[in-house]
Order: sequence, then C-alpha cells, then structure tokens
Amino acid sequence: MVCIYCGKSTRVSNSRKSSSALQVWRRRTCTDCGAVFTTRETVESENTLVLQSRNNLEPFRRDTLLISVYDSLKHRKTALTDATALTDTIISACLPKFDKGCLQKTQLVETALLALKRFDQAAAVHYSAFHAQN
Repeated sequence: MVCIYCGKSTRVSNSRKSSSALQVWRRRTCTDCGAVFTTRETVESENTLVLQSRNNLEPFRRDTLLISVYDSLKHRKTALTDATALTDTIISACLPKFDKGCLQKTQLVETALLALKRFDQAAAVHYSAFHAQN
C-alpha cells in the first residue's frame, strides 16, 4: 500500500479484524513522510462463482443475496439494516465453504436459511418459500 499523501510505501503498525469478520482495520505509517492513516480492507467476492442447480456457474453477487434477505425481512421496521448485517453474516459463514473460488448454491441457501431462522422465524419461512431446494 502506498501513502495517501506522498505516494511512498507504508508499513502496518496495527491491525485488527472487524466485528463483521469481512473487514480488517489497519493503521499504516508512511516510511518516507511519517504520515499515519487508517485503512479498512474487505474481502473481494467478485472472483467467486456460484454453482447453480443446473451445473452452470454464475458470479457471486452480494447485492443479489442482500435483496433476497431484505425481501424476507420487509415486515420489520429495520429491514434494510438487518438485511445488511445478515448478509455480512451469511457471507462470513460461507467463506470457509468456498472451494477454489466456487460455492454451491445449495450451501449458500442453507447458510442463509440458518441465519434467518436464528434471527426471525417468519423471515426464514418467507425465504424458504422462494428458495426451496429442488
């Protein structure tokens, strides 16, 4: 990483995992000008593929997951906030299941359903109705 002020190299002086586990907080110090700044690094899921039920691969899209979780939580006043947090939780739980950048759709649906069951039973029933396993 380069310094945001002078463009020279930096070193990490402190690093912590974020509570969401999808983000790492790092304090960086420039080796040239001595500037100190903070970065937040997130997992990039753009190169991840989802194996659909018809054995075709599609790119993983966080927004698609977020929308499906949000649709299940629409009955709540805090639906968007809850859906955003649950989406991060689902992705965190799925990270160990990625096999060489690929995840089966059934694993993704099962993980989402489990998270929703723990959070809101009505949302889990709604999600299950639209994402039933064939």
